[in-house]
Amino acid sequence: MPSIDIPELEKILGVTTKDPNLYLSAFTHRSYLNENRGFGLPHNERLEFLGDAVLELVATEYLYKHYSHPEGELTNFRSALVNYKKLSDIAKRLGFEQFLLMSRGEAKDMGRARQVILANCIEAVLGAMYLDLGYEPTANFIEREILIELPAIISGGSYLDPKSKLQELVQEKKGVTPTYAVISETGPDHNKVFVVGAFVGKAEVGRGTGPSKQEAELSAAEDALKQNTF
Repeated sequence: MPSIDIPELEKILGVTTKDPNLYLSAFTHRSYLNENRGFGLPHNERLEFLGDAVLELVATEYLYKHYSHPEGELTNFRSALVNYKKLSDIAKRLGFEQFLLMSRGEAKDMGRARQVILANCIEAVLGAMYLDLGYEPTANFIEREILIELPAIISGGSYLDPKSKLQELVQEKKGVTPTYAVISETGPDHNKVFVVGAFVGKAEVGRGTGPSKQEAELSAAEDALKQNTF
């Protein structure tokens, strides 16, 4: 069975681990088991499920204690902090890629799929830490390595996603809410490409593509903000 460099991981996490197998599972993508049937440990999805909840609790508690903003803004802050793009950036900064176990095919993909794998991985590691060491060491790590991103998120306004920004501007200028419509949908179920238009009234003000309707809508909103023709 392969292993990961636990001493190196402990340096990154700032802890002394008790159960290395938990962390080995945390870095194991489902695809790795397809090529290594006798691996002997589960992939990381259950740990990811747990770690996602731990991260949300720690982030929510921190925001509640340190920021006096209304509930809606706190929700936006948290969403910007725990979305897959931000988490994948943090995972890269921490050097988590060196520990990943995945199929040869997945290892070649350096695009969105890798971002999602890294984001899921950091949540799985949080789940492993929580089971291995408890709440406090996990919360300390989250504060040190993840919550540190909050000031830049808030000062830079990145907590407002493109759809929220577009809605604010359009409501301010036109007094209406922008809408979105799927213009086309192509590809097999496992690899769809959606094209979505952003509309103010009947006028199309932006267009975007993505592997899901939600991401295509975000892309369309970004396009609308760039064009600024509403």
